[in-house]
Amino acid sequence: MKKLISLLTAAALCLALAGCGGSGSEATRQVNLYTWENMFPQEVLDAFTEETGIQVNYSNFDTDETMLARLEAAEGGDYDVVLADDYIIETAIAEGLVAPLDKEALSNYGNIDPFYQGQFYDPDDTYTVPMGSGVQTIVYDPARVSVDVKGYKDLWDPAFADSIAITSNFRVMNGMALKILGESYNTSDVATIQAAGQKLLELAPNIRLIKDDNVQDDLLSGEVSAAVMYTSQVTMACLANPELEVVYPEEGVGFGIMAMFVPSAAPHSAEAHEFINYLLRPEVAKQVFEFQGYYCTNQASYDLIEPEMQDYLILPEEFKSNTEMIENISAEASEAHVQVWTEFRSACGL
Repeated sequence: MKKLISLLTAAALCLALAGCGGSGSEATRQVNLYTWENMFPQEVLDAFTEETGIQVNYSNFDTDETMLARLEAAEGGDYDVVLADDYIIETAIAEGLVAPLDKEALSNYGNIDPFYQGQFYDPDDTYTVPMGSGVQTIVYDPARVSVDVKGYKDLWDPAFADSIAITSNFRVMNGMALKILGESYNTSDVATIQAAGQKLLELAPNIRLIKDDNVQDDLLSGEVSAAVMYTSQVTMACLANPELEVVYPEEGVGFGIMAMFVPSAAPHSAEAHEFINYLLRPEVAKQVFEFQGYYCTNQASYDLIEPEMQDYLILPEEFKSNTEMIENISAEASEAHVQVWTEFRSACGL
């Protein structure tokens, strides 16, 4: 579903950044966008430039931590719009690297689904605009699975021996065991995390793959019969094989939000707001989310999304009341998670 985005050359980006110093003249108007690769269809960026004359300089990072380090080094400068994950945005805000939004410049702000607002990283919606969400779901091939999967606990069934793929996000994966024990993803109690670790070890015989990239291909090829994977991968898998079953775990659904923000020393703040407002248009948001494959955070575009994709891009209302975001926790609790995950991977032989 996704198409490769043509990135500007490094030299062009350097020239663009070298010219930063304010909104600039009409001939040099630009916006420096910083996010992961392949998050926006090129036709959306081109259409924005054609309409406004504002050039989009797209550069990408590999991890949220890389983004934060670059933003810290630039003291909130260099970039105009950043799209990143919730937990790292909380840190960036706390460090003073994020500017409050000019809501008057965002006429389309009301198109955001309120469910994705008022979250832990920006409780008053002062700094961010949600632009995509992922939830922790299980996908399996009913032609190869005899278990009636309702939640995380069913993945422990011996029928899944050596046939499950999971991501390498240890907070998410350790969180499955926490939820089975009736605990929060965000507990800071080390003993509870360790107890979840013992539960997780029991899952090791069923794990075939631990990876982040292209897990949908392993499910489609039959390499695994079930997977816990990223939302965009779930979308791609189900579009390729509509017979696959998607399960929102009965123990609770973990979810995260990607959001846009304007850095505190953004060189082109006015253009940044114009770009964000453009992305909030219903017809533009439709294009973006159909390209990304993540859950749509723009409620004004729900009815525009192609019917065959609505089940994969719009989070069902009935599951919204049973969700929990994974938040930053204490250093001691994080260390316990790392230890649990290390022992689990060793038990899996991966």
